[in-house]
Formats: sequence, structure tokens, C-alpha cells
Amino acid sequence: MARPQLAPWVHTGFLLCLLGLGGAIEIPMDLSQPPTITKQSVKDHIVDPRDNILIECEAKGNPAPTFHWTRNSRFFNVAKDPRVSMRRKSGTLVIDFRSGGRPEEYEGEYQCFARNRFGTALSNRIRLQVSKSPLWPKENLDPVVVQEGAPLTLQCNPPPGLPSPVIFWMSSSMEPITQDKRVSQGHNGDLYFSNVMAQDMQTDYSCNARFHFTHTIQQKNPFTLKVLTNHPYNDSSLRNHPDMYSVRGVAERTPSFMYPQGTASSQMVLRGMDLLLECIASGVPTPDIAWYKKGGDLPSDKAKFENFNKALRITNISEEDSGEYFCLASNKMGSIRHTISVRVKAAPYWLDEPQNLILAPGEDGRLVCRANGNPKPTVQWMVNGEPLQSAPPNPNREVAGDTIIFRDTQVSSRAVYQCNTSNEHGYLLANAFVSVLDVPPRMLSPWNQLIRVILYNRTRLDCPFFGSPIPTLRWFKNGQGSNLDGGNYHVYENGSLEIKMIRKEDQGIYTCVATNILGKAENQVRLEVKDPTRIYRMPEDQVTKRGTTVQLECRVKHDPSLKLTVSWLKDDEPLYIGNRMKKEDDSLTIFGVAERDQGSYTCIASTELDQDLAKAHLTVLGRPDRPRDLELTDLAERSVRLTWIPGDDNNSPITDYVVQFEEDQFQPGVWHDHSKFPGSVNSAVLQLSPYVNYQFRVIAVNEVGSSHPSLPSERYRTSGAPPESNPSDVKGEGTRKNNMEITWTPMNATSAFGPNLRYIVKWRRRETRETWNNATVWGSRYVVGQTPVYVPYEIRVQAENDFGKGPEPDTVIGYSGEDYPRAAPTDVKIRVLNSTAISLQWNRVYPDTVQGQLREYRAYYWRESSLLKNLWVSQKRQQASFPGDRLRGVVSRLFPYSNYKLEMVVVNGRGDGPRSETKEFTTPEGVPSAPRRFRVRQPNLEIINLEWDHPEHPNGILIGYSLRYVAFNGTKVGKQIVENFSPNQTKFTVQRADPVSRYRFTLSARTQVGSGEAVTEESPAPPNEAYTNNQAAIATQGWFIGLMCAIALLVLILLIVCFIKRSRGGKYPVREKKDVPLGPEDPKEEDGSFDYSDEDNKPLQGSQTSLDGTIKQQESDDSLVDYGEGGEGQFNEDGSFIGQYTVKKDKEETEGNESSEATSPVNAIYSLA
Repeated sequence: MARPQLAPWVHTGFLLCLLGLGGAIEIPMDLSQPPTITKQSVKDHIVDPRDNILIECEAKGNPAPTFHWTRNSRFFNVAKDPRVSMRRKSGTLVIDFRSGGRPEEYEGEYQCFARNRFGTALSNRIRLQVSKSPLWPKENLDPVVVQEGAPLTLQCNPPPGLPSPVIFWMSSSMEPITQDKRVSQGHNGDLYFSNVMAQDMQTDYSCNARFHFTHTIQQKNPFTLKVLTNHPYNDSSLRNHPDMYSVRGVAERTPSFMYPQGTASSQMVLRGMDLLLECIASGVPTPDIAWYKKGGDLPSDKAKFENFNKALRITNISEEDSGEYFCLASNKMGSIRHTISVRVKAAPYWLDEPQNLILAPGEDGRLVCRANGNPKPTVQWMVNGEPLQSAPPNPNREVAGDTIIFRDTQVSSRAVYQCNTSNEHGYLLANAFVSVLDVPPRMLSPWNQLIRVILYNRTRLDCPFFGSPIPTLRWFKNGQGSNLDGGNYHVYENGSLEIKMIRKEDQGIYTCVATNILGKAENQVRLEVKDPTRIYRMPEDQVTKRGTTVQLECRVKHDPSLKLTVSWLKDDEPLYIGNRMKKEDDSLTIFGVAERDQGSYTCIASTELDQDLAKAHLTVLGRPDRPRDLELTDLAERSVRLTWIPGDDNNSPITDYVVQFEEDQFQPGVWHDHSKFPGSVNSAVLQLSPYVNYQFRVIAVNEVGSSHPSLPSERYRTSGAPPESNPSDVKGEGTRKNNMEITWTPMNATSAFGPNLRYIVKWRRRETRETWNNATVWGSRYVVGQTPVYVPYEIRVQAENDFGKGPEPDTVIGYSGEDYPRAAPTDVKIRVLNSTAISLQWNRVYPDTVQGQLREYRAYYWRESSLLKNLWVSQKRQQASFPGDRLRGVVSRLFPYSNYKLEMVVVNGRGDGPRSETKEFTTPEGVPSAPRRFRVRQPNLEIINLEWDHPEHPNGILIGYSLRYVAFNGTKVGKQIVENFSPNQTKFTVQRADPVSRYRFTLSARTQVGSGEAVTEESPAPPNEAYTNNQAAIATQGWFIGLMCAIALLVLILLIVCFIKRSRGGKYPVREKKDVPLGPEDPKEEDGSFDYSDEDNKPLQGSQTSLDGTIKQQESDDSLVDYGEGGEGQFNEDGSFIGQYTVKKDKEETEGNESSEATSPVNAIYSLA
């Protein structure tokens, strides 16, 4: 964040600062005055020959001046040349070539004269030249033959042009010649080679000259370069060698200067111009150039180095920059220096330029013409264009060198004087008139102008006036008080009033009064003081990642009477507000920041009087740009050096480089990571594998992310060799009971080391004296047939290519195929732990009966029946696994109050063995789940009705329900009341103690084991009295009673119809009943149960027709630790039920149970499923 420095004051107003404090006096144009030159062409006027020639000369005066010209100091008759004309009311010459003619015929020195009856003013001597772009002379250039390492200069010698052309060198493919500290172009246009290298002969070299005015380019015939060398230029291992000169056999040499020659030279430069010093040296290695000034330091504010330090430029040269400069050229073989003596000369420049002199009759005055230069310029005075010596004598005028003194001036003294000061480097010409007038004071600006200024600024009020003699000017405020001068006010000689620091009390009306002997004149202005515009919350520098949103704040305070405008600049250019940006009065928001958004943002808050601005820099962090120019050097059999040029890090330093490779034999087009290097390096030695055709690329990484991969390098193939490793992950496993499949992970391209990679597979039975069997395989598997069941084998897999075999492989033990186990676990014992879990114990089988690797013991169990009558259950088998050679385990998540059967088997890799003897066990009762659909209704302020349904999982025979409830009002809680109900009851009504309190009810079901999970509900907040009265009123309305009677009648009719249909249809068959899908209020299908009873066998009031028989799964750790049986009970998927229970009901059993259901209240209420 930064606030740039503002000017001391920025405002508009009453002709503020119209005249400089020492500026020339201007005569109003309605008064008589001598001519004044206002516009003219430059002294050296170069024109395009294809255009008309324009030589400008404009002047003012009263009466209006007339014009004439001289050419080469002789009168130029414009009227006699049909191509030349002079613009109306102007002295500007126009030379027209549309009808023919040669512009060169009009070259010369022109001067304009502007004349009226009070004098003559002169323009500068204008030298007219026509631009030239000559062709290069035809020449035949022989090939340039040079020894590698020698210096070389290719001379350009461009044709002389006006102005001088711009020189540049191009290759035969029209590409600019790449320049560096070894090869560069001198200021004279020649191309210098400090030492020639073999790669320099890859192209021809042509010098080109571009001419500014004609926009043409002339080309010299190209040079053909032949380099004598001991090595071919395309040998990359030598071209990029760190000591390439010695490797190439190039002798190292101490530096010597190619330009300028010798050890010393001199140079002259004119004051105000740029000084360019140049030193170009040859040598091997290429020398470095450094610059110094003898007896002092280089002017750091004006000096800069160019052309790879071979040139020193000092801008705006002055006399103190003269002296001795020297350049030092050095390499490891030595150093030399060249001294340049710089002399600064100067064309004339003004110290005191003559100004117009306005006098009243009888006044005295003087014209001063002072200039300096090197050498010292001479001064020549003229009057009305004639030498002063030739003018008529004037007793009132005295010439004293560079000053003309006028005494007791009269009207006859009016004239225009010229001062010409010159030396060998140039001249200066100035016009100054002497005007003698009698004019009373007059004001030159409108009356009562409004000036608005900013508080605390320094302000100057001007009161433009004229008079002769020159009037005196005084200022007054609000029409009263003394003359304003001193303190916070200061009056300049030209009459301007400066207020050093504006305050609120300075607001008012200011009057200026001009007085001379001929009279007086006055004017007034109104001054208003405004509050300054200030940015009080400036935008702050921010660093952000690409794609984020950034907000730059810019909150402003300003004078409310002024209109505020807030604008933004980016990098000092107006900011285009696109659809990714949002500009508000106090902020700028950039959405989805991109790299192009990085830069300096300036908030400008401006009114018509002032402005304030603040800057902030936005830095965008992005992924690095891709590395480029990959190059392979130091090529060896097992290594290579990879070098690259880093891309832009996009403001986040590069932390790593990832080098990847691709080979074109095994996986062409697939890139693999090779190695990773720190972000500080750009060159690395890569270790390579034999017989791989490598291609490399590099990815740069920073905190933001990874760059795009670089373009691939050139390919490099390493020579072949026998494998140095063997395949990994060698295994031997049977896929059938009489085979063994040998597999391994094949070797990749970097491990093959040669062509035709193959594998030698060997095997034999373990612990035997058998000879090794072997086979040669090109893939990654081999199957051995006719093997005994599950016997161990020794296995070896060795890699081989056309260059030889790999190292001796390691021996791996594998096994032939398995067969099903032949025995089952014996002495299976079951102990019931609780209503949902049992523990198992068994004897292990003999190892020779396993016929493979023992994977696990497995228990198959199924729910045979429920102890609750009429509950049909799924008999689908479930399983529990006990991995390894274990002798005990736990089966959990069983249904309580059920009969189960269980069998055990041994499992190996082939499958299950025979089943053990079937065991039976019974789970005891458990606690029930929570009652379902517990509802609390409050019909009025006196009672609360409770209703519920039976538990989804009774887990035994229900013996009743327990209800606990308590009244509460805010933080006040009443005494808890406990109610117990029979299993038949599913409704209860509570009499409210008061109409304000609310109630909390907790309900649970009970078996012989205990109370099960409870469900809690609260009564709703009591309705207000209006609501209760409204309800009572509705119940007593006649229309409501009639509606209820109609509904009752309709229900009675439906019941009669149903009774008649049932009498005709009889009982529904059970099979049809099963096919009816369960409704949303029925128990879940996956609980595996279904209840059926017909209309003749209804349960008691309050019961439900069917209850879900699925037992809620109890949480269990499946461990005997919880039951005191040790810690071996953990197993995967122990006791998990697989599948869903299905409805299985026999028609005969259903009909046989019809009579008992009517006499058993429990069965009538709980036809459990």
C-alpha cells in the first residue's frame, strides 16, 4: 500500500498562475505592438521527399505583420516559383511537388521575417534537408574463413543516409542474430565475434539498414562463414562441455581490444547530449568488461550499461562528467585496459534571455542577452533584422556588450531587437521588442470570478492587468481593511497574491486595485474553501493464488458539495472493468484472479478541485511455467547430464524439479518418474539402465502446483548388458488339486538391459534329491501339471536376454493344489452365554486330513423355530468363521427365545470339508424392544390420552407395560408417578392436575427377564382458552352432529355388506393370504415372520393382528472375554445373519391353532412373527 506524493496544490480557479513570477509581459492584442514570432520549424529540418515540404513561421502583432523569406541569405521570391506558396495570414511556406519537381533543388538555409510598422522579428535560420536512403553498393563477398577460437569482425559499412539508418543483423532464415557477450553488434554497425565457435557457421550473416523517413530496409549481401575446427559442431557432448574450449582443442588467449584499437583514445561530446563509450574485446574464454572513472565514481543516476557491459551510456552530459574513463577486459588468462579521455564542449545556452521591454515615455530600461558555452560564445545585436552598427544612431540607446541601456525613452524608440550568440557548435537567436506606450490600468480577466480552493493548501490568486507605466497592485479582503501583505499573505512583483495556507476563515471576496499615473482599475474574486479529498482506507498489497477472489478497498472522505469520482488504474493505465470485476464506490473486486491481473492498482478519488490516490500491488501466485530448452550432455554408458532453462516461477519459488522418462520398446508413450531434484538446480546427472532408448522431460513444482511438462528432449539409447536382477513376487500355487501355477511380476524396460527378455523357470519337490526341472518362458506364468496334492516345491525364476543371464535367483517355496478336507471337527460343545450369544469349543482335525492349508473352522447354524407359538421363522443357514487353527469361538446376534441347530466344518483353499454331527441349543428369553408408535394426545385441558402399539421385538412372553410420568412447569418438576399395565392394555388416560403444566411420559414393555428399551414423549403445550372454546363450540354445532350421524350410517351399511359377502365366501386360504403384500403399518418383511387370523378368530381389544418376530440385534464384541472364556473369541463376521427370513406357514398348523388362539389371551394378543 502506498500513497503517492501529491503536488503542493491541485485546484482550478481564477486564472491561477497565468503568468510565471518572472514571465514576459504580454501586451493586450488590441494595443499597438511590434511583431513576435510564435511558431517556427526546427533548425535542422529534414523532410520526406515523397511529401510536400512545409516550413513553418507564425507571428503576432498589431497591426498584423507581413512576411518574407530569405534562402541562403538572399531574398526568396515566393511569387516567382509556381510550386511555392505562403499560407494566408501566416508566413508558413508550402512547396508542392504534385506537378513534378525535385525536392533536392530546394535544400538550403531559410529564414523568416515578420514585419509591421513598429519593427521586424526574425525566425531561426532553418536548414532544410531532404531525407536520403541510398542503395547498398553491389559487391561480391568471398566466404570468410576463420580458425575456431579466433576473433572476427564482419563490417557493415552502411550507405550514408539522412538521418543515419538503424543497423541490425539477420541470419539466412531471416531471424535476428542471437547476441551475447561473445557475439554482439557495435555502435558502428559491425558484428564482433570475441571468439568464433563451430556453431557460428550454421548460418549466413547479412547486415540490414532501416531508414526512418522512407520506412525502407536495405540489405547487404550476406557473409558466408567457414570455421576450421577439430570437432564437428553438432557433437553435443563437446558443444556443452563445461570446459569446451580445451576439449575442442582451442588455445586460450588473453584479451585484446577489437574496438577501439590500442590502449587510449579520446572522445568529445556536447553538453546535454548522451555520451556513449564502447569497448569490445576478443579472447578465449570470452572476456568480461567492467567500467571505471579515474579519480571518481560513475554517475549512478545517469550511467547505464548496454550491450552486455560492452557500452557505457551517460545521459544528459554536463561539464563535470568530463575526465578519463577506462574499461577493463579480463578472463582467466589475464586482463587489459583502455582509457578514453572525455572532453565536454557546449553549444550556446541561455543564462539570461532578453525579454520584451514595455516602457512609458521618459522611462528607462534595458535589454540583457547573456549566454554561456564552450568555447565562450560571441554576442551580436541587431535591430529589425539589421546589424545594430548599420542602424540609425539613437542618443537614448547605449550598447554595453551583452546589454542595451535605454534612457528617457520616446515613442521613436519602438523596435524589435535580435540577440544572436554563437560559437563553433551552434547559435541562439532571440527577439525582444521595445514598446513605448501611455496606457491607464486595465483588468484582463472577468469581474467577480469564483475561485474554489482546498483547505490547508498553498494558493496564489492572480489579477491579470496591464498599464504603462506599469501599475502598482494592492489587495483587499471583503472590501475593507488594509492592504493584504505579510503574515499568511505574500504579494509578488507581478501582483499575484499568495495565501500560504488556506483556512476556513480565508473564504470571502478579494479585491485587487491597479494604479498608475493615468488612473486605476479594480477587479474582485470570490474565494470558497473546500474540504480536501482523502482516501482514509487504502488498498493493501495482497498475495493470492490464481482463481481466488480479491477485494481492494478504497474508502474516501470528500467535501459534500463536490462531486466525487473514483477510478482505477492498473500499471498506470486505465483499468478496463470486465465481467470478472466489480467496481463499487469503496472497493474493487476481482473474481477468479488470473496471472494477467497481477500488477500495481491505483485508486484515484477526484473532484473537480483535487484528488487523492493510493496504490497497492497484487501478486498472483501461479503454477510455474514449463521448463524449456532441454539438452543432453556428458553422454556415458550408464549416465547423462540433463540441463534445462527454468520457466517463470509465477511469484511462488520453485521447490522441486521432477524428471520423467519415456522409452519406446515396452511402454511407448507412457512417462515414468525418474528422479526429483531441488528447485535451485537446472542441471543434473541421471543414472541410466542399459538398452533403453530414453527421452526425458522436466516438470517444475511450487507451492501452487506443478507446471506443464517441458517439451521432450532428444532421444538417447544406452548399450545393452545382461540383466542385473530377476523378477520379483515369485509364487507357486495350485489352481487345481493336481497342478502348480508359478507366477511372477515381469521386469520393466529399465530392468531388461537388452533385447528378447525371457525367464528361465526351475522347480523340484522340496527335501528331495530330484534334479531341477526347467522351462523358458516369455510371459509371467508357467503351470506344472501332474503334481501330488499339496506338497512343497522349490522354485527359481531367472531373467535372461540376448546379452546373457541374470544373477542366480533366490529359491522360493510354493505348493501344489489342494483337495477338499477329509474330516470334520469332533466333540463340538455349546454353552449358552445369554439370549443372543453362545460359545463353541471343538477338537482339531488331524493335519493329514486337511489336504491343504487350514484357512478356518466354520460354524453353520440356523433358527429351527421360535418358542413363541405360531411364529414362523426362516431356516436359512447362517455362518460364523473362526480363522486359523482355533479351538473355540463365539456366535452372537442370535434371536432370543428360539431353537437353533448347528454344524461345523474345516475349510482350506479348496473349500469345505464334511460336516460334523448336528447340535441343538435354545436361547433364553430377552428384554423386549420399545413399544411402537407411542402417541400423546390432549383433547382438552382436563385429560391426556396415551396410546401405543406392541414392541416390534418381544424377545419373549410379554408380562405387561410400565409407565412413569411427571408433571413440570418451567423449572418446577412434580413427583414421579408409576403405572403398570397388563400386556393387553395399549391405552391410558391421565387426569391433569392443572391446565398449565406439561407432562413427560416414559413407557417400556416387560418380560420375565426385565424391562426393555423405553420410549419418552412429552405432552404438547396447553392450548389457550380461545382455542378450547372454539373447539367446544364446533362440537355442539348442528351441522357437525348431522355429519357425524351420516358417517355412522355409512359405516353400518358397509359392515352389513361385508358380512353378507363373507357369509357367501367362507375362509380365505392361507396361500392366498401370504401373497398379499404387507402395508406400511405391517411388520418389516425382513423379520422373516407372518401372522394370520380370520374374522372368526379376532384377538382381544387393543391387540394387533401381527407382530414382527425379528429380534433386535444386540451389541456384542463377539469375544469370550466378556463371558470369562478367554480372549480367542474375536472373529470376522461372527454371528452375522445372511439373508432374510421368509414366511413359512403350514395350513394344517394354522387351522389346528384356531381354537387355542381364542382361549389364550397371550396368543390372542401376540400372534408373533
